[in-house]
Amino acid sequence: MFHVKQSDEASTSSFSLDDSPIAREIADLSARRRALEAAKVELSGRTRVFTVSNQKGGVGKTTTAVNVAAALASVGARVLVIDLDPQGNASTALGVAHNAETPSIYDVLIDEFPLVDIVQTSPESPNLLCAPSTIHLAGAEIELVSQVAREHRLRGALRDYLAIEDNQLDFVIIDCPPSLGLLTINAFTAADEVMIPIQCEYYALEGLSQLLGSVQMIQKHLNPTLHVSTILLTMYDGRTRLAQQVAEEVRSHFTSEVLDTVIPRSVRVSEAPSFGQTVIAYDGQSAGAIAYREAAVEIVARDTTKKGS
Repeated sequence: MFHVKQSDEASTSSFSLDDSPIAREIADLSARRRALEAAKVELSGRTRVFTVSNQKGGVGKTTTAVNVAAALASVGARVLVIDLDPQGNASTALGVAHNAETPSIYDVLIDEFPLVDIVQTSPESPNLLCAPSTIHLAGAEIELVSQVAREHRLRGALRDYLAIEDNQLDFVIIDCPPSLGLLTINAFTAADEVMIPIQCEYYALEGLSQLLGSVQMIQKHLNPTLHVSTILLTMYDGRTRLAQQVAEEVRSHFTSEVLDTVIPRSVRVSEAPSFGQTVIAYDGQSAGAIAYREAAVEIVARDTTKKGS
């Protein structure tokens, strides 16, 4: 009788373990990893230029910029991240030097350095490049005011860079400061597509109308090709009703722009920058890394030019 009871307990324990939330999460991650390994990624052969922007702070803008870039590089794309934020967090996350003596995007915008002279290769991947920011960029907003063609300086530098045969890129991702100043205007003028990370929390859409108004202003006066192509839901916690409601609301307003992929809240994503890495390099098998890799595959697949539409 004792042996039968022990067996029943073991069976019950085994069942509860296999059917636990942790077990289901592990099974889901394993299935998603296999799907990513089987995914066929076909690059269009043209350079897509994104600016990652949201005038609301704390939405994971820089985190999204560097992790999407690293995820794209991991599937074979050649990617350049341009760090236009004076804080230089994107440069830190990509592991490139950006002390005060480092040639940086400041020198490109103010002193007309060629972009090729400041671009560094991230230690994460030969496909991942970075034009770093330094502390000097903090004064660039004021210095640009007196410059000729002040709104087009980044666009011209990027055009000259891409004209060099060895510098062909699949993606350029520009990380902006949260304010709408001349640095952000330079980013909007240089880009064709806007990627907006939206935090799945209260006030998620706060400031979004202002951002969309800024995009329309740039379209009208400086860059008619600029458009919002990609919205990525970040910091998603599927256990909360609020996150689900925010996701539903954003999808109802921006049906075609919102990626199917959502980026979960993740300790690994938060930890990675302190090691000078993206989450792709820091823990490529974590839930956050898998989500960013899925987002990258989806961004490539949504390239309408490649589809001929």
